[in-house]
Amino acid sequence: MTGTTEALGGSSALDRAARGVTRPFYVYAVLTNSLFQRGVFVIFLYQRGFSAAQVALLQTLLYLVGGLAELPTGLIADRIGRRAGIVIGQLLIAVCLLGQVASCDYRVFVALFIGQGVGMACVSGSDTALLYDLLVRRGATAGYVRIRSRFTVLGTVTSGAAIVLGGQLQKISWGFVYAGSAACLALAVLVLMSRVPEIRGADAVDEQDGAEERQGDATAWRAVLRVATPALVTLVVVSGSMHATLTPYIIFTQKTLSDQGAGTAWVSVVISAGFIVGGLTPLLADRADRRIGYRVVVPVSLLALAAALGLSGLGLVGVTAAAFLALVGIPEITAVIVDNVFNEAVPSRHRASLLSMIAFVESALIGIGYLVLGALMDGLGSGVGMATYAVVPLLACLLWLAVLFRGARVTAEIERPADRKAP
Repeated sequence: MTGTTEALGGSSALDRAARGVTRPFYVYAVLTNSLFQRGVFVIFLYQRGFSAAQVALLQTLLYLVGGLAELPTGLIADRIGRRAGIVIGQLLIAVCLLGQVASCDYRVFVALFIGQGVGMACVSGSDTALLYDLLVRRGATAGYVRIRSRFTVLGTVTSGAAIVLGGQLQKISWGFVYAGSAACLALAVLVLMSRVPEIRGADAVDEQDGAEERQGDATAWRAVLRVATPALVTLVVVSGSMHATLTPYIIFTQKTLSDQGAGTAWVSVVISAGFIVGGLTPLLADRADRRIGYRVVVPVSLLALAAALGLSGLGLVGVTAAAFLALVGIPEITAVIVDNVFNEAVPSRHRASLLSMIAFVESALIGIGYLVLGALMDGLGSGVGMATYAVVPLLACLLWLAVLFRGARVTAEIERPADRKAP
């Protein structure tokens, strides 16, 4: 980031310009992450009589269907509005959660998880695109990393608290768990509808000066070809590989700790603490972005993930827990910084579509990651399987180092938004 970015990022004028945008988004982050079933849904599915294989298939469907739905939902969000896409997605997820608590038929659950995946795709790309473009309107994009960090922190810490509360609500009824989650999503929709203005791709403000020259870029696919430098494509794959490592690692650490002798209560404490750590570390993203930059932060995160996976293979429950808590937050910092890179690299007119394409790659890789890591843990044991899976972030790190050594840029215009002065 440039010196201009630093100056703007710390100015009171920037804070005032962004405050009207950020407040409703912070409330939205809290409400949409108050998903009380997140930490106990596997137990719920087992109590419904489903096998481990059936549960794994539902999770894989959730990510793969969500990934496939990213492309059309991103296009819809650019056409009808990004807020509209978020509203449709959150309401669809809420309906699917209510359907799950009301049914015991596995075929119904398959349909509900498919619907939930589509709902997640409607939200993915649209929420960050809406936030970024509203900041563009206020001339406050220089503070995006800091704002996005707080948004992530609120969401992740809320998620950790919701996991604990969900376990308590389950003692009353599964209906309280799932209905409470659905109610929070409905409240989030009300906040968006009442406090956040709509933006469509046609309302883009960061391209208006060059609108005449770019009239030919009428579709997101042409926009992709225009911005898809080899370095950007590589960053998408590397970032997707990071998420494909982090997400299954967090979920399967529960089994690894259990297999190494940890009790259920202790496992829940470690996982909840991991969510809190992962929620707080993005507060360092703005400083890391200014002092280090995404080019260095990306390989550091990948190496941290590889180290965490490798240490899990030692079979020592204390080491596994310590590595999890110490290293799980580093990729969360990188996720915020890379998200800013993607937002700066793509044009506003097709921002939701292009971010959805990026999310499609990430979702597909996460779904594959679940299957691969699950198979390794079944075949080699949880610890050795984890250690073997460390090859994924290591290969991604080598791929990104090749970009660094070539000196390639994600986009030639990546620094331009930082140089733009607030009106």
